[in-house]
Amino acid sequence: LFEIALTKIPNIGDVQAKAMVQMLGSAEAVFKTTASKLEKIEGIGKVRADAIKRFRLFKEAEQEIKFINKNNIQALFFTSENYPKRLLNCADSPIMLYYKGVVNLNNDKIISVAGTRNHTHQGQYDCEKLIKELSEFDLTIVSGLAYGIDTVAHKSALANNLPTIGVLAHGLQTLYPSVNEPLSKEMLKQGGLLTEFSFTEKPDKQNFPKRNRITAGICDALVVVESGIKGGSLITAEIANSYHRDVFAFPGRTNDSKSEGCN
Repeated sequence: LFEIALTKIPNIGDVQAKAMVQMLGSAEAVFKTTASKLEKIEGIGKVRADAIKRFRLFKEAEQEIKFINKNNIQALFFTSENYPKRLLNCADSPIMLYYKGVVNLNNDKIISVAGTRNHTHQGQYDCEKLIKELSEFDLTIVSGLAYGIDTVAHKSALANNLPTIGVLAHGLQTLYPSVNEPLSKEMLKQGGLLTEFSFTEKPDKQNFPKRNRITAGICDALVVVESGIKGGSLITAEIANSYHRDVFAFPGRTNDSKSEGCN
């Protein structure tokens, strides 16, 4: 209850929440510590300490617990044994993840794939060929379950009997884009769906860059298949590089706008 409640306090981000839990020993202790003591923790101060002491939305946390219990979802606090260990090396990683699936989030080899929503035939071919050739190495494919290259990556993983995880920019009550709902059900049989967002959260614009940092941090290496000069794929690549992950890109023709970002 307290771990989920901690994610719902206004003005408290992942970095501050982790600092408090590490300093005080548990999420419950954060709510039971005096405001004066909370203020003294680095990065908290009076405004955030007051927000914690004024917090009353425990009913929302209880609703979350009912939803995850009903739908066989794991709530993974950052101190949990099953929390993705690679994300623990990322300062801004989520304090809480919601996971529905069968594959281990700490598998030995994890490759993330990013790319444009409007891919070319060449981009699809490159992505499918790469994943087919990687299938002999017993690895997990991660992507964002979006239109385009993400969808190609997940489908290719399934076709080659590789586990695949979709990182979502919304809660697990819905699936965006809805056209990928049948795909998501197939993924649950040999992979999973992962999100940091509460079950009621919609796929709002600001959630996608947050989602990208999970895709970037949970892997050993990121492959960008096709990307324009701007967009989510390059954001993901920059984040992965900042996390010291290996970042690869498929080169393309010099006059191809879909390869500008990769080139």
